[in-house]
Amino acid sequence: MNATLAKLVERLDDGALLRAGVIPWSCPVPAFGDPESSSIATLGLNPSNREFVDENGFELDGDERRFQTLKSLGLRRWSEASRSHIGSIANSCKSYFAAKPYDTWFRRLDYLLTETEASYYGMLGGACHLDLIPYATATKWGDLTGKQRAVLLEYSGDALGTVLRESGVRLIVLNGRSVVDLFGAVTSVRFDVQHMARWSLPRKSTASVAGIAYSGVVSSIGGVELGRAIRVLGFNHNIQSSFGVTRLVSNAIRKWLADSYSRVSA
Repeated sequence: MNATLAKLVERLDDGALLRAGVIPWSCPVPAFGDPESSSIATLGLNPSNREFVDENGFELDGDERRFQTLKSLGLRRWSEASRSHIGSIANSCKSYFAAKPYDTWFRRLDYLLTETEASYYGMLGGACHLDLIPYATATKWGDLTGKQRAVLLEYSGDALGTVLRESGVRLIVLNGRSVVDLFGAVTSVRFDVQHMARWSLPRKSTASVAGIAYSGVVSSIGGVELGRAIRVLGFNHNIQSSFGVTRLVSNAIRKWLADSYSRVSA
């Protein structure tokens, strides 16, 4: 992962990335946890700004810090980063769940993995989280312009493939329709789509939001050949932000993931 990190750090001094909304003093995050020791990877869009700032927008510091920044590394600009600095960033990625994880977001997703006997946390392990874009932006992905999103994909489209190629991941779990759509756009995957009655989210004044499952296989990402086929499973509900995701729906998705993963592992 260090070689991938070095390339991502080098790109941070490019003005195009800064104009795309990247937090300029935040390090890239190619992984949350250790992909090399993981068999399952959940996938999101890009790191939340809350990995680097508090609710008031101030940089996390001291015991609250999650990742390295220019300040924590004692750097003025990313071009000054040495091999030692890259190693420090890599360590903060690998040890993320043993340090100060953003549990408000990750615990709900980790719950879906419990029946696969993998977890982000503790001795169980076996799971990590990856993002399509390894750079945190000051605003949410949905608030970025189309041009900004295109630049972010151009500057980091090969990172996910490189991380997965060097990993032990056998199953990728896509969290939400936006992730499913963007993953499909940057890969060769062809999804089988299935409507899941037990995943439906009821609404009082409008029709229920249907639950949809996606499954496929991917062998290359962003032009990077993975060297193997990796199973991909996804669901249209974003577990953290879709309104009305009940425990019953979460349990149904959890069971589907466990049943699907057992076939991958067999």
